[in-house]
This record gives sequence, C-alpha cells and structure tokens, in this order.
Amino acid sequence: MVVIRLRSLGDTILITPALRLLKHFRPDLSITAVTERSFTPVLEGNPDISDIITVDRKWRSITTALAQIRGCRPVLCLNLHGGPSSAWMTAVSGAKFKAGFAHFQPAFLYNVRIPRAQQILGREDEHIVHTAEHHASAMFFLGVPKTTIPGAFLQATPDRSDMTYAVVHVGAKYSTKRWPANYFRALSHFLREDCQIEPIIVAGPEQEKLLENFTEFTCRKKLTLNQLKNLLAGAVLFVGNDSGPTHMAAALGVPSVVIFGSSNSSVWRPWKVRYEVIETDWDCKPCPGDRCYAFEEPRCILSVELKDVEAAISRLCTKETTGSKS
Repeated sequence: MVVIRLRSLGDTILITPALRLLKHFRPDLSITAVTERSFTPVLEGNPDISDIITVDRKWRSITTALAQIRGCRPVLCLNLHGGPSSAWMTAVSGAKFKAGFAHFQPAFLYNVRIPRAQQILGREDEHIVHTAEHHASAMFFLGVPKTTIPGAFLQATPDRSDMTYAVVHVGAKYSTKRWPANYFRALSHFLREDCQIEPIIVAGPEQEKLLENFTEFTCRKKLTLNQLKNLLAGAVLFVGNDSGPTHMAAALGVPSVVIFGSSNSSVWRPWKVRYEVIETDWDCKPCPGDRCYAFEEPRCILSVELKDVEAAISRLCTKETTGSKS
C-alpha cells in the first residue's frame, strides 16, 4: 500500500495517527509513505512505515518517485493530500484502487472516493474536525474499525542537558500567525525568572532574523528537522505560534502553549497532549492568513495579551489543564 502526503510539516506529522490505526488493524500490511524530501525526518523511524519515497518539486524528482511508486506494485494508493500533483501521482500509481477525498479536486482521478470526515465520523456537516481526525477518517472508510484515534508519532533522541528548558518558537510563515517578538522576549524573561525554566529560542529557516531580538537568551539557529525534534524531545515545555514545530512538540508529548492568530485552532490545535491555546475572537477568523483581509494589521494575533500567555504557562506547569482554549 502507498500513502501520499505532500506539503506541510504539520500535516505530515498528523498522518501518523492514521497510519498507526491502519497498521494495528493490518499488521501484515506493508505501508510506503510518499512525502516531500524536506519532511522525511518526521517519518523516519516510524514502526508503522515500511519505506519512504521522497519527492521535491522538480520534474525529474517527481518522475523518479512515480517509478518507485509503480515499482511497489501497490494494490491501494491513498492520497491524503488535496493538491493536483498528489492526485495525478495517485492516478498513475498503477494501483488497482486509487483513493482520495471526494471534495478535493480532481476527484475524478480516483475510483475510491472518500466522503468528508464528518459523514464518516457521524457528525453534523458543520462540525469542525481536527486534521488528525480528517486523516483517520479515511482509514475508517477503507475498513479499519472505528476506535479512538491515537496521538502522533515522532522518533527523537532527547538532547543531553542538565538544565530545565522550554523551546520558544517565535517564527511563522505569515504575519497573521506571528506574535510580536517583543512579547516573546518578555515571555522568555517570565519563563526564566518566574518559572525557573530556561528558554531556548528557535525560528524557521526564513524567520531567523527574528532571533536578533533575543541576544540575552540562548538561540538555536539553522536547525535541521532532526536537530529540532531532538531539542524538543528534551524540553519540559513548548511555547510558540501555530506552526509545524507545534505538532512536533505534541507528537513528542511536550506540554504546549500555542498562540493562534488567523488559523482555526479547532483544526490545528495540539493533538493528544496537555496544551493551552491562546487566541482572541474575531468575526473574520479563520482566514487564508497570507495577509490580513479585514484590517491594516493582523489584529487577531496582535491582540493576544502577554498576561494570558503567562497564565497559560502557569496552569500547564502546575498541571491544571489537560487541553483547553483561552
């Protein structure tokens, strides 16, 4: 069997609960995952995956990946991504059964069209499902008995450190999801002085300039995904914007405080870990997030107050919460 999931670090991590469900039901099944080369480290070492085929956006890479997929001679090729590239890869996979969600285009390429997760899970059409539930619902439709959806899986070797530390992720792709650096700096002082937890500041490859605002703290620059997951594995706390590292931390069981701006926290909150989501309500939320469509600045993320994030950290550190929104 081949499972395709391109794009998105968070989505790639959140297919692992679905793969666990499938492998538990069919331990005899050989599962080959197809993912983008940059996200391969989050699937490496996963006991539910027999092999990984990597692809990037170059034509030669895609044709090589297609040859590898066809070489697997899959009976079933399941597309867990909604883009056209993965749909066409599924269509020419050589599999007898080509499965994908019917509400994604181009669904005509599939001979097994999967309904919306709400229908599979027996929920109202307007009910919002988490991304992990969305992926898992495909397995239920394909025959896996409905059961509790497990947490995500990520293999890591915790960094050796004598200090108690939190990973503070200050980056995000869009400004609508990026809490101001000066707030994060004040929060880092709170962690150090009030919580006796040393903050280690990180940001994504395209946002590392933000780290210039944190000269009084340890900053880890140019981390590979392997280095980031090992750093997260040794942390007692994760604090950051809604982003891929949020789901890495959750998969490693790290209690998390996540600040949400434009995106939908019901869809993207940490999965199966102790967490707090901090956000403010706006009629324009959620939105595509590539810019603020309602105001001159993204008020959704800018209106999150420092005191509310500090209070969430205090609750998590005293184990007063098992998952909530503020």
